[in-house]
Amino acid sequence: MSKAQLIVGNWKMNGSLSFNQALLDEIKAGLGAVGCRAGVCVPAPYLAQVQLLLAGTPIGLGAQDVSIHAQGAFTGEVSAAMLRDFGVRYCIVGHSERRQYHRESEVDVALKAKQALACGITPIVCVGESLAQREAGETDAVVKRQLAAVIHENGHCISEIVVAYEPVWAIGTGRTATPEQAQAVHAVLRAQIKAATPHHERVAILYGGSMNAANAEQLLAQPDVDGGLIGGAALKGADFLTILRAASR
Repeated sequence: MSKAQLIVGNWKMNGSLSFNQALLDEIKAGLGAVGCRAGVCVPAPYLAQVQLLLAGTPIGLGAQDVSIHAQGAFTGEVSAAMLRDFGVRYCIVGHSERRQYHRESEVDVALKAKQALACGITPIVCVGESLAQREAGETDAVVKRQLAAVIHENGHCISEIVVAYEPVWAIGTGRTATPEQAQAVHAVLRAQIKAATPHHERVAILYGGSMNAANAEQLLAQPDVDGGLIGGAALKGADFLTILRAASR
């Protein structure tokens, strides 16, 4: 691997002003000299608070979604330029929960990545298969199709994205892909990125299916796993710090 691993917490729809401060105070107190890159993707109402709490730390601020539109009459939407105003460094696009509950298409995801890139924000592009698709032997085809839409829309900028493989059957279920299963899919994605850009070594591929303090070290040891997109464990200071340390070895 040519660069430090990347660990990003996805808080999902969790948090409060008091909880956020306590969590980040705990993480900052235990951070020390971490040798990996880190970020936290927080709900939009807390971007201003967390921006202040992360000031002077190596932890990057992230958002959980972005509009496909730059501006205009789109009530409730948040543009990439607005996120940039708060110093947002990362933005999750195409999370399986957005694809499922908000019917986001592959085109939507590609356009969201494009908006983020245009404002200097690194999109964390999520791809992954359902349990039915895995059992049908369709995993490789599904993740390649999802990533291909983003590559097609973003062309030479594709080297500026982060990819997160999140098997849908392992999100919030307590089930986790084995290190071997994760590595196999990451290798497929790595080959696809390599074919798409001469700067493929810049693209980190994260594992995002129930990585936690207990399994992080084994998953992160795989040759094509460049870090993790962390759900529930990112809401527990001690667990998130354990994962950061595992990624720093």
